[in-house]
Amino acid sequence: MRIKFWGTRGSIAVPGRNTTLYGGNTACLEITTQNGKKVIVDAGTGIRALGAKMVAENEEMEVLLLITHIHWDHILGFPFFAPIFNQSSKIMIDGYPPCMNGLKSTFDNKMGDGFFPIKFDDLKADIRYLERLHQGGLEIDGTVIDSIPLRHPQGGLGFRFRQGEKTLVFITDNELRDDACKGGFHEKYTEFCKDADILIHDSQYTPQEISKRKGWGHSDYQITFDLAHRANVKRLILFHHDPSRTDPEVTAIKVQCEELAGKIGSSMIIEAAREESELVL
Repeated sequence: MRIKFWGTRGSIAVPGRNTTLYGGNTACLEITTQNGKKVIVDAGTGIRALGAKMVAENEEMEVLLLITHIHWDHILGFPFFAPIFNQSSKIMIDGYPPCMNGLKSTFDNKMGDGFFPIKFDDLKADIRYLERLHQGGLEIDGTVIDSIPLRHPQGGLGFRFRQGEKTLVFITDNELRDDACKGGFHEKYTEFCKDADILIHDSQYTPQEISKRKGWGHSDYQITFDLAHRANVKRLILFHHDPSRTDPEVTAIKVQCEELAGKIGSSMIIEAAREESELVL
């Protein structure tokens, strides 16, 4: 698998001089399987640049788009994803069950005069909803995809990708706080992430901030590290950076996580997600 970040930010896009290193676009991840099949996770503002690249390079316009949930920062880029205007594009969509309604609502939710000049029904691409992930696993090109419910307002899904002996887990917008995880949710997430080669997880807040943000559906970096350590993850990627967080502040969070690892003798690799950076698994 080849993994590329097109959007790493949470809540709202924040382009500017303070976000040039880790990026200002909201959530979008591109995964290319061993045989070249393309999976996109979330349609935040980062998906615009990905779509432009695909069109410019005449890449095959057949993709699987997985949506974790339908909050604005994860779907707002969809109307600007160039392949949806191409008649030769085939876009299969799956993920959190309301995802199709969410994507359509970026064009018009029937409560006003519409939010976009073009109607969803006027898009030229072949867009189909698979509706399979919440019922069980999904396989594409030998890569098995599983899901787990998120602890987030209005709900959502995290995803696990397994190709051969390699495992990638992507869990964003997930509140791991102890009192938010009653009923065995900590154990379920630990099992879901167990022995993953790469875990990409929401770490929007610091431990000092989280007490004032209970119920907002996000984790702090310390509890995210604790999950990765318990699950014996090899590489942790901190994701969904807070929009107020400058590049030096994101770096400081990464360093603090590395210090946590050092204190317990963990060899886990820790990184902060950077827009346009790539990983190979």
